[in-house]
Amino acid sequence: MKTRDLLLGICVMAIWGLNFSVIKLGLERLDPFLLAACRFLLSAIPLVFFVRKPNVPMAVIAGYGLLFGVGLWGIVTLAMQIGVSAGIASLVLQISAFFTIFLSAYWFGDRLYASHWVGIGLAAVGLVCLLALTPGRLSVPGLLLVILGALSWSVSNLLVKQYRPVPMFSFLVWSSLFSPVPLVCLAILTEGYQPLEDFAAQVDGLALFSIAFQVYVTTVFGYWAWNRLVSRYALSQVAPLSLLVPIFGLLGSAAIFGEAIGYGKVLAAVLILLGLILITSAQWIRQRSILRPSTG
Repeated sequence: MKTRDLLLGICVMAIWGLNFSVIKLGLERLDPFLLAACRFLLSAIPLVFFVRKPNVPMAVIAGYGLLFGVGLWGIVTLAMQIGVSAGIASLVLQISAFFTIFLSAYWFGDRLYASHWVGIGLAAVGLVCLLALTPGRLSVPGLLLVILGALSWSVSNLLVKQYRPVPMFSFLVWSSLFSPVPLVCLAILTEGYQPLEDFAAQVDGLALFSIAFQVYVTTVFGYWAWNRLVSRYALSQVAPLSLLVPIFGLLGSAAIFGEAIGYGKVLAAVLILLGLILITSAQWIRQRSILRPSTG
């Protein structure tokens, strides 16, 4: 991966890590499903009237919109409704990196070397340690829903890789059209019509900031950049970058909410970083081992 693209990916991970704290600000004021519906509605409108339809079938656009908007964020929001804290959900969601690597190896034939496996092991241990050290509610149904959301994210990555939509920006905008209505339906199914009736009264400056950040920084810019990397590079190179999200999430929580990090979480973050370095450098390590002259 080119240095410029790697830095872009790290920048996006920092945004996504901070985004969970921004979402938390919004959830203190608005219904979770309506907050997510606003996010995708404003990601699509009015931009959809100014960008041309991408060069992929409408079924692919709709499929991505449903997988990403509802299968990922709708399902994860539902998990948080029935017994998973936002912190735990943000961590478990990162197993999508492992799903994406394995699905890509199966679907596209991406090769996995020994360095991949060692890196995956280190990152997985770090993620589990971070999960164990993070306080919050956890229920088995909620956990299964977050895992399903992680799988939806992985499949949406495969769609982008398979079809390579152009322009990527318009693909993101057009696909966002298919998320708001199902999310509003989920809000009605879980809470009735009360959230809709209370919506206007609950919107304040912080809620507007939360929505705007999620729309224009996290979604329009962040996922445009992410999908651009997914379409350009092997998924085994791009997907592991998402393991940086909980690390930036820790830093964001410490900066915004004053939460202590602690030595255990620092050690877990180091394990994740070491694993990420091994995974993303696996091909380079393999080439160096092949080219190194033998002795004796």
